Amino acid sequence: MSAIQDFTKGPLFKPLVLFSLPFMLANGLQVLYSVVDMLIVGRYVGEVGLAAISNAGRMFVFQTLLALGFSAAGQVYISQLVGQGRYRDLNQTIGTFFTFFILMGLGLTVFFLAFTKPFLNLMAVPDGTYRDSRLYLIICTAGLVFTYVYNMIAAVLRGLGDSFHPFLYIAIASAVNIVLDIVFIVCCGMGVAGAGLATSLGQIVSGLLSLSFLYRRRKQYQFDFRPERFRPDKAIVLAFLKLGLPLGMRYSLVNISMMIVLRMVNDYGTAAAAVFGIGCTIDDTITKMTQGIMQASTGIIGQNWGARHFGRIRRTVWYAWFLSASFYLPFGILIVCAPRLLFSFFSDSPSVLELAPVFVNAIVWSFPALVLLRGTNGFVNGIGNMKLAFLLGLLDSLVLRVGLCWLLGNYLGYGFQGYVFAFGTSVYGLCQPVVLYFFFLNWERRGLSTAPENTCPALHKDLL
Repeated sequence: MSAIQDFTKGPLFKPLVLFSLPFMLANGLQVLYSVVDMLIVGRYVGEVGLAAISNAGRMFVFQTLLALGFSAAGQVYISQLVGQGRYRDLNQTIGTFFTFFILMGLGLTVFFLAFTKPFLNLMAVPDGTYRDSRLYLIICTAGLVFTYVYNMIAAVLRGLGDSFHPFLYIAIASAVNIVLDIVFIVCCGMGVAGAGLATSLGQIVSGLLSLSFLYRRRKQYQFDFRPERFRPDKAIVLAFLKLGLPLGMRYSLVNISMMIVLRMVNDYGTAAAAVFGIGCTIDDTITKMTQGIMQASTGIIGQNWGARHFGRIRRTVWYAWFLSASFYLPFGILIVCAPRLLFSFFSDSPSVLELAPVFVNAIVWSFPALVLLRGTNGFVNGIGNMKLAFLLGLLDSLVLRVGLCWLLGNYLGYGFQGYVFAFGTSVYGLCQPVVLYFFFLNWERRGLSTAPENTCPALHKDLL
């Protein structure tokens, strides 16, 4: 019996809500990793520990965003296969993804461990936090390959319409991370190293649990784990790279821009770095939750793109806008009314709490534009237009975000306030072109993103 969920027929709004919820909860729990680290480190290590995690954590996010970029591409690829009804091709496609993700995860682990010091030097990490930043980054990087395993399997399951089990394993990993944070930092006094070890072990748990689940349900999810399936199919790899490289580069560019901005912020001292780290963590709560709506709409749009149901694609975008707005509005009111209270959960430093309203009052301006981006980014990804996604990432990161931060913070001399205001408002330059593309350009003429049918070996069996 197949566990594949078909979104190409029937109602749309309720399935989008139900499909989005596990995405949103999974993303929220991933934010919980960093929130728990910062809460406990802020209380038991102090301002220096917060600044260390803020710097090293940004580099670790860069590593995982590569996985997320290719994972999103994998979800699009699988969902378009489902929309086309090409279930016979799932076996070799999933096996090819397995080999690709594991090799990439191992290669990047070696690379980042070898170049930890140069990366931290590029970010101008303050001297007082350098040792802890490097230690945290090394420990987290050691478990990177399991992050890639989890994201690969999550991409497959989500492309097949199963968003619950990826959420379940992130939930278990989050619980492990919270418990180990308390054990390592509070009980054992391991400081920043304990936070890194808890995060790394959480990655391992999520990777192993998801792998075990896919193996136990291999018939339902169209993958039999036979050794020949793991031999990469050239046509699938090429088609997947056309999706994954632009999207992975986009995610990476955005994070590189974040590291450049953080380097600028570091020039204003430990307190400013801590505020920026705490503020981004608070902002990540709503950002990652609403990105779950975008990720769900990507899968639904991908299936309908494969089936060429353009009207259902448009309706999915409108529904995604409505759902995103319903989350951003109350969250915006909350953070504007109580910035110091929210920041006080992480730190009781007077210098940190003094800067809290500066960050919040600047970042809240980005919320209307981000509502629009949740629907349109899901649309661009779902139809497989990754070249446009990459160009938008380039515009967002290096042109708008870094350019405006330099202009307001450095050139015009507004300092920390200029950095965070530019950081928040730069998204308006990003949302305009993609909204115009959705409403006014003839995107329906684009082709599909999957490899041609019948490229997979003839031994495939239709398990439906």
